Amino acid sequence: MENYEKLLEEAYSKVKSIKKDSERFEIPKVKGSVSGKNTIITNILLIANQIRRPVEHLVKFLQKELAVSGILEKERLILKTRLNSSRVNEKIELYVKEFVLCQECKKPDTEIISEKSIKFKHCLACGAKSPIKNKI
Repeated sequence: MENYEKLLEEAYSKVKSIKKDSERFEIPKVKGSVSGKNTIITNILLIANQIRRPVEHLVKFLQKELAVSGILEKERLILKTRLNSSRVNEKIELYVKEFVLCQECKKPDTEIISEKSIKFKHCLACGAKSPIKNKI
């Protein structure tokens, strides 16, 4: 019986867990400032951690969608243009819709997997798999 329990614990440690709480999934709003011709987003790491995606992927998407160059410096993103926060928040919501939320159950418990150079969103909650149309 001891051996079975060890194997069970090992299996549970390898399985990706999903949140069981019933609280609503919320995307943090961007915080930052405009300095000269630059927009500085100070909580980009918090946003990336909340949506469980690599910050580099999120930054690349924002640069493409906003048509602006930028630098990820320590814990902040510096975009080389003046932007208002509502425009950046819209693009982050678009990112979440395309790369995070499941098409079927609308839960954020997904991962991005690649099969034969095609990227898919795989839902850990319901098991659905849907292709990602947007290429970064």
